[in-house]
Amino acid sequence: MINIDDKNKICLKGQKFIDLFAGIGGFHLALDSFGAECVFASEWDKYAQEVYRDNFNLTPEGDITKIDEKDIPSHDILCGGFPCQAFSISGKQKGFEDTRGTLFFDIARIAKFHKPKIMLLENVSNFEKHDNGKTLLTIIKTIKEIGYDVNYKVLDASDFGLAQKRERIYFVCFRKDLEIKKFKFPAPINNNAKILNIILPDEESSKHIIKRKDYIIKDHVKMDVDMFGNYPRKPIRIGTYNKGGQGERIYHECGLAITLSAYGGGIGAKTGLYLVNGKVRKLAPRECARLQGFPDNFRIHKNDNQAYKQFGNSVAVNVLQHILIEVNRSLVNG
Repeated sequence: MINIDDKNKICLKGQKFIDLFAGIGGFHLALDSFGAECVFASEWDKYAQEVYRDNFNLTPEGDITKIDEKDIPSHDILCGGFPCQAFSISGKQKGFEDTRGTLFFDIARIAKFHKPKIMLLENVSNFEKHDNGKTLLTIIKTIKEIGYDVNYKVLDASDFGLAQKRERIYFVCFRKDLEIKKFKFPAPINNNAKILNIILPDEESSKHIIKRKDYIIKDHVKMDVDMFGNYPRKPIRIGTYNKGGQGERIYHECGLAITLSAYGGGIGAKTGLYLVNGKVRKLAPRECARLQGFPDNFRIHKNDNQAYKQFGNSVAVNVLQHILIEVNRSLVNG
């Protein structure tokens, strides 16, 4: 997370928000840092609910498809990282009606009823090309149909101070009567984020070391290192475990992490493998939390498998904070 100064809180402080498909609360952390207040959350996974409750003293409601929009408190901001689903839209292009039967429909029906000022949404980067672009067109048409101007862009977490290559598409939607016409997504910041920045001491990460030795580390890895010794800002593959499949590739500690995942196989499943202090290992859950911008006082699920899944599913907090700075600027300047 980054520290947010008062000038960037002017328009968002005290605003009420709801957190849909809330996971463990990435959106909550970002909006809370601007002084906004969460009045409702929804998350169906019971383990994520536990973590959300432990950190925010608020237990998310369950399946959003079974919650009447009238039972949700009024709010200024709606946010959520909604799942990507195929829509039955071939030849129809009916906007709102075409989203029925999908989880985006629940966002649309809630926004249509409550008319919040702003919607903040996130999805995987290839959402833009999903179903040959038809899904994106339907989403945009639907959002406009219920009264919003739509802005969207794919952003990479590594451009905003996090040591992870993670591209996601973000939507910022303003209610039309606000007449926000000059919104711009944040530009990348200069940073030297790398795996080493988030590493725990050896004694706190020893259980994640790969004890078997059937892996290969290349003696010489060709890397574009400049005269100051700076490594390229990308995951730097330096070795292979077993056959080198997904979760069996080893990366340099001075590069970026690969995209955290909620799923995947191999001995390095969900985090990838890294050569750290001369030892090959997975990342620890706390290191995954840091890669997503979660502060060290965030309470992590005690089961590592659940924690890995939760951080793999989460939104990158720093990226949201930089987006919210621009949202605040647009609200101030119009």
